[in-house]
Amino acid sequence: MSPVPAPSSLRAPTLRPRESALAIDAYVPGKSRAPAGVRLHKLSSNETPLGPSPKAVEAFREAAANLEVYPDGTSRVLREAIGRAHGLDPARIVCGAGSDELLSLLALAYLEPGDEGLFTEHGFLVYKIAILAAGGTPVVAPETNLTADVDALLERVTERTRIVYIANPNNPTGTYLPFDEVKRLHAGLPETTLLVLDAAYSEYVRANDYAAGVELAGSAPNVVMTRTFSKAFGLASLRIGWLYGPEGVVDVLNRIRGPFNVSGPAIAAGAAAAADRAHIEAAVDHNARWLATLTEGVRALGLEVTPSVANFILIHFPQTPGRSAADADAFLTARGLILRAVGAYGLPDALRLSIGTEEANRAVLEALGEFVESAPRG
Repeated sequence: MSPVPAPSSLRAPTLRPRESALAIDAYVPGKSRAPAGVRLHKLSSNETPLGPSPKAVEAFREAAANLEVYPDGTSRVLREAIGRAHGLDPARIVCGAGSDELLSLLALAYLEPGDEGLFTEHGFLVYKIAILAAGGTPVVAPETNLTADVDALLERVTERTRIVYIANPNNPTGTYLPFDEVKRLHAGLPETTLLVLDAAYSEYVRANDYAAGVELAGSAPNVVMTRTFSKAFGLASLRIGWLYGPEGVVDVLNRIRGPFNVSGPAIAAGAAAAADRAHIEAAVDHNARWLATLTEGVRALGLEVTPSVANFILIHFPQTPGRSAADADAFLTARGLILRAVGAYGLPDALRLSIGTEEANRAVLEALGEFVESAPRG
């Protein structure tokens, strides 16, 4: 028997979400499937081809014996392991379910509706999502040569700017700001503006003028640095991120984060991974070797590559029919080579290629050569 509808006078009003929430374009991850019967090489998500540390895997398995028990809500073991690895005070570290959670919590903590959050035009998509979810207003600064431009950022700072996100190195371009430029950006910001240095790919950088941001986050009251275990450490599936910053920011985040926002197995695996320096060095060495090889190899095919210091390269394609990024994507996908289309980042004529195994790297170079050779000439 159908329930009798309530009189119109007793019905609840139609639920209306915050307008800024409806303005969010949901994040769409990279493809992860190949056509049936084709060997898959997933090169779309910047995952390390070396996988996680065996010590992290062992710690994860041991933690599985206690899945009925709530994890330590402070992630103490993980924070202390990170502190030992980087020479940091664990009391000034906050852990989260990936650095994405921490980026969003910062927006929730420091943006009132109408406040502005600033980022660069090809910056990580999560920044805009976090700002809008908090009720803030996204403000975008243009880049120069696909690199963050400090002057352009400072020109867009107003009395309403409460947070500035900088991915350094940036995803999906692979470019970076030298530390002197980061310090110049910070010096130009009001004390009421929080500078967020998103250093998710910092382990891979070998440039002498680069710094992840520990120095500023350790000394300035309005700077934080975020990091992740999802890339070089190979623990993307466990969603582990961390933040280092001033005591005031750490206190605020600990007030608003979930009480058990990092799982027990993630805490155990992350702590073991942080201590396994040999594994992370092997991952970084593999990346450095193949980053150079793929960059040179793709350029030798006549395609433009943005110089990268991360674990991926951005390949640019002409707009000529049959030779475009979309054409290349379809050609590679049919061969099981899954790259990342980056139209959502304002780069419709490019594909992002993650550094993979030797087999995958050689396969993508060969397939790109076939694509260039077979594509119609303009």
